[in-house]
Amino acid sequence: MNHTLTRRTRLIAGFVPQAAASPQPAEHPISEMRWFPVREPVSGNRYTVLRVKTRSGLTGWGECADAPEQEAKALEREWMGRSATLYAAIDHSSALAGALDMAMLDILGKASRAPVYRVLGGPTRHKVRAFTDSNAAGFGAVAISAPKPAARNQGKAYQNQVQMLLKQLPEDRDFILAARGSLTPGDAASVARAIESSHPLWFDEPCSASDLEALRKISAETVTALGFGRGITEPAGFLALLREGLVDVVRPDIARWGISGARGIAVLAESYYVAIAPHHDGGPVATAAALHLAASVPNFVIQHVPLPADPKDREMRAAIAGSGLETPRDGFLQLPTGPGLGIQVNDSALEKYRAA
Repeated sequence: MNHTLTRRTRLIAGFVPQAAASPQPAEHPISEMRWFPVREPVSGNRYTVLRVKTRSGLTGWGECADAPEQEAKALEREWMGRSATLYAAIDHSSALAGALDMAMLDILGKASRAPVYRVLGGPTRHKVRAFTDSNAAGFGAVAISAPKPAARNQGKAYQNQVQMLLKQLPEDRDFILAARGSLTPGDAASVARAIESSHPLWFDEPCSASDLEALRKISAETVTALGFGRGITEPAGFLALLREGLVDVVRPDIARWGISGARGIAVLAESYYVAIAPHHDGGPVATAAALHLAASVPNFVIQHVPLPADPKDREMRAAIAGSGLETPRDGFLQLPTGPGLGIQVNDSALEKYRAA
């Protein structure tokens, strides 16, 4: 265990659980945690939905990418019987923390009879701008995947490939170029310069975020906005990029960080005048969580919705959490208005689409 993680664990143990150590009985004690791994029938995209129940009769929902049995059991042992309102005590070093965070905030919102974004001091906006990965109706922006490099440092030939992709876009469609960290710093810098005149919203993960020296070179040679964060699992990773002025859009993974964890990253970013556009490649429960996050922070810019192309996959997502949740109007999604996350999750649909 590294020094930073050890120190953070000690601080959590010393400060956050003080309220839990009070002689007062737990409020809405957790009585059940159940994990539903599901799989979209055509795309094969997998994610895991968490259901948390309390002795007071409330149910909360969350989502993460995967829930290995050993980690899930450990989390259950830690939280069973504890108050479902203590979301601030969650250790976000766990990959399952995001799902638990969403579910606990869902319960807190239901107990308060208010949407999560109101519990967190919002709304800071009344609709949420969204983009997806295809030219789906209703979205005003799209993520374009950069071509997979055939070799390192391809130069002009690779830039031409990218330019050909951009020419296929409708003129009124904003775009994000997503490279998923696949380019060398040299190619990343040349592509960033080449797409400047096309005015992308940002260039997403052009190369690894771990090489700060390379990122300084890219940032210094282009005015194209850069986005990083989907693979960062420690706040220190975001802070290093922010301090060096190397990121224009931070992208914490909503399924990994949850609502409150991503809000913490947003607070860091706001102090450096940097926007947040959470990364999301999971299911509709995480979409609902992302909307509440967007409505609870001032520096939100746009939300990715991983809407699959095949109607069967979309049917599955609608069956799980409702048909209107991921349906945009003029480029924007509407905020849920019900208490908690504001969605009704269908247990039967989770069983129907359970991953083998």
